[in-house]
Amino acid sequence: MDCFYAAIEERENPSLKGKPVAVGGENRRGVLTTANYAARKFGCRSAMPVFKALELCPHLILLPVRFDLYRADSARIRAIFGRFTDLIEPLSLDEAYLDVSHLQTSGAAIAREIRAQIREEVGLSASAGIAPNKLVAKIASDWNKPDGQFEVLPEEVDAFMAGLPVGRLWGVGKKSREQLSALGVETCADLRRFDKIELARRFGKWGLELWSLCRGIDEREVSPHRTRKSLGSEQTFSENRVALVELLAPMRELLVGLKEDQVQHHADRVIKSLVVKLKFADFERTTAERAHPVIEEEVFEELLTEAWSRGNGRAVRLIGVALRFEDPDVPEQMEFFAAP
Repeated sequence: MDCFYAAIEERENPSLKGKPVAVGGENRRGVLTTANYAARKFGCRSAMPVFKALELCPHLILLPVRFDLYRADSARIRAIFGRFTDLIEPLSLDEAYLDVSHLQTSGAAIAREIRAQIREEVGLSASAGIAPNKLVAKIASDWNKPDGQFEVLPEEVDAFMAGLPVGRLWGVGKKSREQLSALGVETCADLRRFDKIELARRFGKWGLELWSLCRGIDEREVSPHRTRKSLGSEQTFSENRVALVELLAPMRELLVGLKEDQVQHHADRVIKSLVVKLKFADFERTTAERAHPVIEEEVFEELLTEAWSRGNGRAVRLIGVALRFEDPDVPEQMEFFAAP
């Protein structure tokens, strides 16, 4: 969906159309869950602190989150998907993968019809990516936003991926881009110069994933009814960190990306607990976890200290941060928890 929460607010209040609108952030210390295209022209975006957004756009119209309304529209849109296929994998309230490979009609034609029905019945615009796999379809869905679609045929995947900046690949954030740029890698074509062995040597298991991703290879199937139970990010250091203070800055960087991902794609999910994971130089792992309903840096720092203390002075080769979500399918009085 295109600026889903903000688009719903504009539909509910047509006087907002054409004005910069953002949803989320109860006060200046909060963060935006989304911003419409008028606000994005000023640099406002999801996961941005409210005070920063107001500096960029002083006349920004800031609205409170209304998840009940957004969930209701999401259910209506999901019902439209169900008219075409049962193979639906929701990513968030406003995004999903659909497998239509078993149908006789082309994916592009189905996408056009779905988008038309959403516009007619829900009064909102949607964009679509059509491709042979999830990776390429996800990237293609951003190609003709808003209110458009883009198809990458099987024989076009190789060339399509080759010209993409590596930042478009899963898992490649600011830190990873800097590491790859230092190797002269800016595009997927640049990354293809490295074989699997070299990528694995430099980046571990993730290097093998990079080898496939830059070629547009993705074997994952669409998984209906999948509910994400956690969200996390981690970093393997090129050189082991030997002091607790050396872990604070990389943890804070990971938290920025984690918060942005949570706000943009999982803002409707209830956070159950916060997690910090460390892998020591001898490859032993430890995880510190605490029940807490919001992302709070101070709590993560306390968890990091707790996890670090278990190492008895051992150097650290990997740090990770994560959120665990409440299971929306489990009644509130039934609280189950499985330790990692």
